[in-house]
Amino acid sequence: MSLGDGASGGGDTEYGGVGQTRTRLPGGRSGDVYGGARRGRSSSRSLVTVVGVVVLLIAAIAFANRGDGGSSSADGSEPRAGSAPTAASGARPVQSKTGGIPSGFAHDQQGAESAAANYGVALGSTGMFDTNQRHAIVNAVYAPDVAAARQSALDKAYSNEKFLANIGLTKSGTAPSGETFVSRIIPVGTKVTKYSSDSATVELWYTSLFGLSGDGSTNPVSESWYTTTYQLKWINSDWKVTDFTQKDGPVPVGRDQKASTADDMSKAVEEYGGFTYAR
Repeated sequence: MSLGDGASGGGDTEYGGVGQTRTRLPGGRSGDVYGGARRGRSSSRSLVTVVGVVVLLIAAIAFANRGDGGSSSADGSEPRAGSAPTAASGARPVQSKTGGIPSGFAHDQQGAESAAANYGVALGSTGMFDTNQRHAIVNAVYAPDVAAARQSALDKAYSNEKFLANIGLTKSGTAPSGETFVSRIIPVGTKVTKYSSDSATVELWYTSLFGLSGDGSTNPVSESWYTTTYQLKWINSDWKVTDFTQKDGPVPVGRDQKASTADDMSKAVEEYGGFTYAR
């Protein structure tokens, strides 16, 4: 789990956590995909085809209705309360960075969501296992009045030799020779549950990859799912974290895909970079 924000799951240290993959076994009510028997391959392919066509149609309709303006409604007013849209808003992501982390988010609900997503990625990265990078992340993400206390607590946690040994790292928080440390958070969606001009509560649903990739790894890279709720404040023209809570899930049903080799996983981590997240 990520000690930085309570995000559990694991380790690629650019922006950190420890977790275990949860497996749900088939069984239960007939027709319930989360508790029933797995569907046959042919029906799955048919379903994928249908879903693909529907997605294309929705995308085409959204594009046609987008128009020239960027407002969320015809009269430019705020969107109605309710479920957050699943499609991207088209708003430009931030252009500036602080300590290598996106900053300068918009002073609105979308800006708060974007901040929560990008801060979650930073707090769940391998950078949290390096003292200098960790300090830079904490100072960039947290509000000034809580950053010092948070940094002290994180320094103690990430320098704990027993903790590092349990996840397979050396005393300095690095991977053993011949292995690659993976700690990444991949946001799936965000939701604003409370908002005012100077504060926001944002839920971030994400999957995390954590572990060591290598032939001799005793802690292979695994997947976990969590939702972290961030308390944000508008401070010095940007959104900053003041507190957070975390819970498991929602967790999807696992597919019968074959796990990649350690070599393939290591290459993927090295070759595929991250994103700047925006609604």
